[in-house]
Amino acid sequence: MIIFSIVLVLLAILGAPLFVVIATSAMLGFTSDDTDLMNMAIEILGIADMPFLTAIPLFTFAGYLLSESNAPKRLVRMTGALLGWMPGGLAVISLAACAFFTAFTGASGVTIIALGALLYPALTQDGYPERFSLGLVTASGSLGLLFAPSLPLILYGVIAEVSIDHLFLAGILPGILMIIMLSGWSLWVNRGNRQMIKTFSWRELGAAARESLWELPLPFVVLGGIYSGFFAVSEAAAITALYVLIVEVFILREIKISELPKVIRASMVLVGGILIILTVSLASTNYMISAGIPQMLLEWVSNLVTSPTSFLLLLLVFLLVLGAILDIFSAIVLVVPLILPIAAGYGIHPVHLGIVFLVAMQMGYLTPPVGLNLFISSYRFQKPILYVYSATFPFLMILLLSVVVIAFWPGLSLWLVPNQ
Repeated sequence: MIIFSIVLVLLAILGAPLFVVIATSAMLGFTSDDTDLMNMAIEILGIADMPFLTAIPLFTFAGYLLSESNAPKRLVRMTGALLGWMPGGLAVISLAACAFFTAFTGASGVTIIALGALLYPALTQDGYPERFSLGLVTASGSLGLLFAPSLPLILYGVIAEVSIDHLFLAGILPGILMIIMLSGWSLWVNRGNRQMIKTFSWRELGAAARESLWELPLPFVVLGGIYSGFFAVSEAAAITALYVLIVEVFILREIKISELPKVIRASMVLVGGILIILTVSLASTNYMISAGIPQMLLEWVSNLVTSPTSFLLLLLVFLLVLGAILDIFSAIVLVVPLILPIAAGYGIHPVHLGIVFLVAMQMGYLTPPVGLNLFISSYRFQKPILYVYSATFPFLMILLLSVVVIAFWPGLSLWLVPNQ
């Protein structure tokens, strides 16, 4: 059994598909307990009973439709008309626009590609230093993962069996805190540059509002419906996908009907990969629970830490390292089932744990060696990877400080969550 485990680890390091590694480990576990493998199939089919399952492909499809249209350009113009008069206003606009876009696409790389082509040259043309502009756009790509309808939030809720509505509410204040801290840094760094200030124009604001007429209701209707309880998450996903499809394809006609198969394929490839990993992880998780692995880990951790504070410190270090070598979706399905019972033993609320987990893993997009945002930004803007590292480092430090605040201030995450 030990030899098989070593072989699986080596296969994962060498790039074997994650779902193959997880499925094989679950099969080995069930076989070692003389359990009929048909039970594993039953566990996998249990994914069909998850009430929020339909939200994943629908929100992803809507996000990809938005990224293929001119919605990013209209979003930047609208926020520019509102905040362009501020010193450093375009930097704040970039942070807000990227957070909004990442929330809907669920993928920071898509945000850098879709909005980076607009924001990076706009920042440099307005007098922002090139290094600052590159770091800002790269760091902004991962913002928004705490805001509804973020795919990682939904996936965590499914894996942890936590109310997704509560997670959406819990992510609001920590997400805003991260944007405020990055905005404050951006304003401070560029406080002496008067070139970037633009004159406020009611005419430009009106023109931008008219141009964005169809996209403006989307966050208010969808997010307002979710937060108020008027829509269930799956219903909000269906409304979002249908609305975006009608607007972008039939009203604005920015996406041709002939291009829909390409968009559907691109979005469903992402969804398919997530669902495959999710299904086999259910079987693996249930095996680990029946084998008592979480209890053994809790006993081991108890010998190292004695309080919730020390547990959170150890957890943050672990997640920051994990985020540097594993993508966020894989980490959710592999690690969350293991740390949930341990965190519960130290009195950590599962909703707060989810927010801490996501903000720590979010930093993995900016940390080597994986650092997906770093490589996408390097390729997209034709800059050496070491230059991108150095440009992003100040933003990484600000985000690290925000992660520490969020982790040790549970009230920030739980304040809006009912009955906490």
